[in-house]
Amino acid sequence: MGIPDDPADYAELCVTSNFTFLTGASHPEELVARAAELGLAAIAITDRNSLAGVVRAHAALREIKRALEAGGAVSIRGQSVHDPSSRRTSNGAGVAVAAGRLPRLIVGARLVLEDTPVEWLALPRDRAAYARLSRLLSLGKRRAVKGRCSLGLADLHDYGEGLILIALPPDPLRTDLAAPDALLRDIGRRFPGDVFLGAAPRYDGRDAARLKALAALAQRSGAPMVALGEVMMHHARRRRLADVLTCLREGVTIDAIGKRALPNAERRLKGAADMARLFRDHPAALRRTLDIVGRCAFSLDELSYEYPDEVTNGEPPQRRLERLTAEGLRRRFPGGVPEGTMQKVEKELRIIGVLRFAAYFLTVNDIVDFARSRGILCQGRGSAANSVICYALGITEVAPDVIAMVFERFMSEARGEPPDIDVDFEHERREEVIQHIYETYGRHRAGLTATVIHFRSRAAIREVGKVMGLSEDLLASLAGTSWGWSSRAPGPEALAELGLNPDDRRLSQTLQLIGEIIGFPRHLSQHVGGFVITKGRLDELCPIENAAMEGRTVIEWDKDDIDTLGILKVDVLSLGMLTCIRKCFDLVAQHGGPRWDLETLPREDPQTYDMLCKADAIGV
Repeated sequence: MGIPDDPADYAELCVTSNFTFLTGASHPEELVARAAELGLAAIAITDRNSLAGVVRAHAALREIKRALEAGGAVSIRGQSVHDPSSRRTSNGAGVAVAAGRLPRLIVGARLVLEDTPVEWLALPRDRAAYARLSRLLSLGKRRAVKGRCSLGLADLHDYGEGLILIALPPDPLRTDLAAPDALLRDIGRRFPGDVFLGAAPRYDGRDAARLKALAALAQRSGAPMVALGEVMMHHARRRRLADVLTCLREGVTIDAIGKRALPNAERRLKGAADMARLFRDHPAALRRTLDIVGRCAFSLDELSYEYPDEVTNGEPPQRRLERLTAEGLRRRFPGGVPEGTMQKVEKELRIIGVLRFAAYFLTVNDIVDFARSRGILCQGRGSAANSVICYALGITEVAPDVIAMVFERFMSEARGEPPDIDVDFEHERREEVIQHIYETYGRHRAGLTATVIHFRSRAAIREVGKVMGLSEDLLASLAGTSWGWSSRAPGPEALAELGLNPDDRRLSQTLQLIGEIIGFPRHLSQHVGGFVITKGRLDELCPIENAAMEGRTVIEWDKDDIDTLGILKVDVLSLGMLTCIRKCFDLVAQHGGPRWDLETLPREDPQTYDMLCKADAIGV
């Protein structure tokens, strides 16, 4: 999709969101909403060695588009957090869309390499290039500890095909740095037509000379110059918060920030008129942003998620599920399946077939079978208890005659949503199940879902307050005013109760900053047990990184992100009570009682098997 060649038009190709943790001062949602207000042709989210924030920007843009098409009020997500792992919820802040159009979202990343001071904006031109970018980031992250990425020029050579590469060199006015002419020429020869030189003003009074020097470098190296804003906030009012984030990152107080503070608020998102003024001597650099956008055809809508087909010995997944269900029903109902139960089974199989979720049930069944083959207690729970098929397969232990099953609570043909089967395993042995999944599918096809750890009120009070120089006893008192998952800074009433003056300048600034940072992502952690498994390469769908826990690997996207893109997850959870039951079994056996063989008992004595299940011998 091309962009009209309007000299007043502009696309911002260098944007750092708050998913470059403790650096970017705006949410991806805020950035795309502001881009819509400014009437930009496009906006690229380019976080440092990361694609963690792009889905949020994509979802926000889709949300604005849907509201515009419906003719209703347009709103973008606000700053409250409704649980510790979810994205922010809407507060109805209005978005006035300029120019009668929405900006295109360009997916990208800012590559920071270890063997060169030149950084690179990498913007995929198509789906294949996106896959290479995702694999490149996965490669760097798997080499390093959690939260780091180890990449070099050789890796860029191997994976750079199909990427628009915009070089971000050190300041050309610094005489102590060698000009990167040779590097730009080398990368330009490897990827002809795809290499550009980024130019961004620094607002220090020397930008005219700086842009002139960059234009000369572009001439020498053959890399055309392109205008950038080096954006890190959607609005100038976030400047103070950006400085607080710098203090948190550097471990200093605001009084000791020195030259690390932003000199002004100019690293905000700007419209075409502002950028045209800044680059009035280099208009081609502005037009080139539109040329690049016209060449970047990739959209996250192109990501087609394929679940593993789970074909065994050539048997299609739906047929295999029907066969295993029939075998399970014979085991569960040795005297014959009641007519009402059989009708429910036929209905479930039909809906599963229509929605093509048979493979998902087979994956969960295979994981449960593995656990039982190792004597690991497990038990499905939640809405899956409304499925007779889950009962027949042994995933759950709730018989149809025990509760009034409502399959539509579990999955519905009308909703078309994937089922959600949560399975608990002994907490001391769940790691065996997790490693089995990695071994079965490979780490390039399986990974735990991420959880985004956000600033909530207490953490925000303590961290921002420390940066602002408040005393420990004052911080403890302020933190004590917040309960549970509060998403607000302490109000004037709370301050009055503590005997504090709400009009104190330092204190009022601190509370304002606390309110702004609540809901900001702090870092990525791992989901309690949600696995994403793919038919093809998972690392071509999303970057994979090492978790803090040895032997675990995690994708960059959280449960909300994968829901947005229609990606299934399999929940492999842990339950301490199952470990207690296992230890009870062992104690009984040690004191002369029977030892139950969990693998063979169901085949030899199904009636005793059901009796034990109903007597809370869960997951046997």
